[in-house]
Amino acid sequence: MFQSTIKDRWTKLFLLIIVCLFSHGSMAQERPNIIWITSEDNSKHYMKLYDSDGVETPHIEQLSQTGLVFDHAFSNGPVCSVARSTLITGSYAPRIGAQYHRKMKTVPMPDNLEMFPFYLREAGYYTANNAKEDYNLDNGDKVWDESSNKASYKNRKEDQPFFYVHNFSVSHEGQLHFGPEKMEETPVSTLPPSGNLQPNHPQTALFEYTRAYYLDRIAEMDRQVGELIGQLEADGLLENTFVFYFGDHGGVLPGSKGYLYETGLHVPLVIHVPEKYKERVSYKTGTRVQEFVSFVDFGPTVLHLAGVKVPKQMDGEPFLRKKNKSPNVVAYGYADRFDEKYDFVRSVRKGKYKYIRNFHPFNFDGLWNNYRYKQMAYQEWVNLYRSGKLNKDQRQFFEVKPVEMLFDIEKDPYEINNLAEDPAYKKQLLAMRKELGDWLLSMPDLSFYPEYYLIEEAFDDPVAFGQGHKKDIKKYYATINLAIKDFYEVEKVLHRKLQDDDPWVRYWALCALSSFGNEAKTLEDAVNEISKDDPVRINRVRASQFLGICGVSNPMKDIEMALYSTEDPHEALLILNILVQLADGPYGYTTSVEEDKLAASVADDSNIIRRLEYMNGL
Repeated sequence: MFQSTIKDRWTKLFLLIIVCLFSHGSMAQERPNIIWITSEDNSKHYMKLYDSDGVETPHIEQLSQTGLVFDHAFSNGPVCSVARSTLITGSYAPRIGAQYHRKMKTVPMPDNLEMFPFYLREAGYYTANNAKEDYNLDNGDKVWDESSNKASYKNRKEDQPFFYVHNFSVSHEGQLHFGPEKMEETPVSTLPPSGNLQPNHPQTALFEYTRAYYLDRIAEMDRQVGELIGQLEADGLLENTFVFYFGDHGGVLPGSKGYLYETGLHVPLVIHVPEKYKERVSYKTGTRVQEFVSFVDFGPTVLHLAGVKVPKQMDGEPFLRKKNKSPNVVAYGYADRFDEKYDFVRSVRKGKYKYIRNFHPFNFDGLWNNYRYKQMAYQEWVNLYRSGKLNKDQRQFFEVKPVEMLFDIEKDPYEINNLAEDPAYKKQLLAMRKELGDWLLSMPDLSFYPEYYLIEEAFDDPVAFGQGHKKDIKKYYATINLAIKDFYEVEKVLHRKLQDDDPWVRYWALCALSSFGNEAKTLEDAVNEISKDDPVRINRVRASQFLGICGVSNPMKDIEMALYSTEDPHEALLILNILVQLADGPYGYTTSVEEDKLAASVADDSNIIRRLEYMNGL
């Protein structure tokens, strides 16, 4: 009987092993492949699939017939490294310290969180990226099985499921860095029709050519996408593979890439859903989806499709799922530094309304940025502005921004008519303001500290720093929020905040005063004291900036002296941004930075060099 019992146990164990082996094989077959096809620098505005003025993209349109077209897909950041940092982490960049382009210092991943392909690898997926990363974070060596311009899904083991990213650069902004010779070599008659120009753009032959040439690049991108899809078909993979096509952010006609307007954030998204997996998706294939999705959701969606648990440390949620839930109608955006150009802007799109908050409204959109202005159309735009040949809508790009902006995107797709001061929209304005404020405080948003300070004090563990300073960040937000009120209601409060013991309360009080401009001249005596005596250098500079904006005194020499006194290139870059803002603004100031007076650590920085090259030509 004892021997019989042993025999029975071995028989059961053998059967269990057989069941497990077959179950594992079945599970492997049940795990879909997933591919991301990304095209650089194109918003949805250039494709006929979305816009009647766009170019036809037959291969992407063919993909949509077996899948879904998302009418409201958004990059959270309007530039590459910030957008891709959001994609790869499933996290909002200002929460984790990845919001600045280009990175001056990479930041670590948050505790207990990895870039999402790591979890796919743990689950047995082959992960390959061809080829761009451009993350603002330390990613280690556990994210990709291969990441290079030779990476391919074909290098996986037999029957191994894969996640593969293929990046097309033919639509990148650099394609528009052409000169007059390109216009002769490739005449406009050989290009797609340019269609209607944006109403806030100069209606010139150069802008028409630039748009037509860019549409041609989109058409070429579609051809290349078609080649990749054809290869997948030839390999017999489409029946087992979700294929995502999307733009990596908006762009690249002037005023799009690098800005939180729809042309900078609203991207095309088409997803092929294989027939065998259609039950995993609540939406019917062949339809257009109205739910709002943004890059923070893409990683969690891939994990969910692969049957991998989404880490709770991620901010996003899966948008492809078996059962419907209440559709999301909100998307957030963030814009900070782009190369040598600083700004601090946040946005929320909710339904048809878009709210934009300019925390430094004196940093006008057209503030010089070397890479942007390599484009001839940008150069023409600023030259037409300086010669007084633009209408009101076309001039907005080069003038001080409102603190708050509210747009009805359905009626005003290019965000020209600001409704923020229209009494008829006050209820909507207040709701959108609260929506944005609740979000940025919940992260919390690290950009309420200057970047150079974060590099020194926070970027070894940005998330922990943010959580430890939530109350302080709430205080700074409340201070700059005084700028949205009537000045005479908050004058005394601002005066007190200029004397606060916390240097960053003083910093934001100064920024609020500069937002008010001449209206706040009554506090010039208190600001003048800060410009001379504040122990924090950047506060002395911000105080001088306010005095210059109001025309109280010429601030340039004092700011230049502050520049010479710092050895921190990151702080110096912010100071240089302020000098350019004052020199290029409507104030009549000039600047002449003497490079031999700069600290060596400052003078050798690549961003500093670009700024100085421009300033030396002023």
